Amino acid sequence: MLSMSKQYWTMGLALALPFSLVSQKENQISFTNPSFEGIPKCCEAPSGWFNCGKTDESPPDIQPGFFQVTKAPNHGETYVGLVVRDNETWESIGQRLPRPLENNECYEFSVDLCRAELYLSLSRTTGDEVNYATPAKIRVWGGMGYCDKREMLYETPLITTTRWLTYTFRISPKKGTYPFICIEAYYKTPTLFPYNGNILLDNASPITQIDCNMKPMEERPPVVEKPTPPPTTAKKADTQAIVVKPAQTPAPPATEKISREGLKKGSTIRLENVYFDADKYVIKPECVPALMVVYDFLVENPDVVLEVGGHTNNRPTPEFAETLSTSRAKSVAEWLIGKGIPTDRVQYKGYGKKFPIETNATPEGRKRNQRVEIKILSING
Repeated sequence: MLSMSKQYWTMGLALALPFSLVSQKENQISFTNPSFEGIPKCCEAPSGWFNCGKTDESPPDIQPGFFQVTKAPNHGETYVGLVVRDNETWESIGQRLPRPLENNECYEFSVDLCRAELYLSLSRTTGDEVNYATPAKIRVWGGMGYCDKREMLYETPLITTTRWLTYTFRISPKKGTYPFICIEAYYKTPTLFPYNGNILLDNASPITQIDCNMKPMEERPPVVEKPTPPPTTAKKADTQAIVVKPAQTPAPPATEKISREGLKKGSTIRLENVYFDADKYVIKPECVPALMVVYDFLVENPDVVLEVGGHTNNRPTPEFAETLSTSRAKSVAEWLIGKGIPTDRVQYKGYGKKFPIETNATPEGRKRNQRVEIKILSING
């Protein structure tokens, strides 16, 4: 009788939860130890992750602090370092997922990646100390065991940047249903000869099931809406507000140029006419003139590295706000990179709803909080 009461209590609690929250959790598969936390040490995979490298080679490393790796974590206290070697061996880690990746379903998750400029260790072919600094890539595999590589689900480009960038992986198993996932470092392909390289991983997001019919962001048609002139606001210290007036017909839109004068590391540039619809991250046509201002600034100032920051209003849940703001920042960063700006000069980050600039009590205020800002990470070298 007691167990029956407990069963009804549990059922009632589940029914009392908001449907959107339940649905969101059902669509997510969380990694164990997604931020690769642990005590920094050589040759040991982080807790929750299984070493999938060759048995007679050393496992991955919990960094920073070993082999002259000093890169600060992008999340938490530690991250994992994977290497490829000149003897045709490479490092990889895997884990069993709480729910399998289903055949012909579609998923997305993100991981922060970069490359260490110094990763000193011994060459496996010569025995000399060498720098494992050549860029490598990440491959994601689905399988039936911890290190089973049954189907390659995703492959990144070479990770050349030495600054943390967030990469989103879109995966869809086509050959089976996989309860295990394996993440490995690998060489540039085609591989003419093996070399010594490294790649750092941090802050993996949950794997989210998505609609397979959803096109990649760059292929989605733009949403055309009547632009709204931005309200006048006071400028804060160390902040430039770049105002792009609504386009007139037939006259072209007027823009302001970003001034380098007074900019320094940490300065913020607010794009006053780059806004997003609620729960969306599609760049609208009327936003392009403002983005061209940023593009022109980067072309004219090749020493500048910046971060695109995405923000939302207070309507979404904290988890969804972080995901949405990251997608908004990513859409702007990818637009700039697509125009030819090098990937190591443009980072992006979602700040969720933590930093509103207007009240969320009015539609106008909420719209302004759904914004993008540019932060200077490096200037003058």
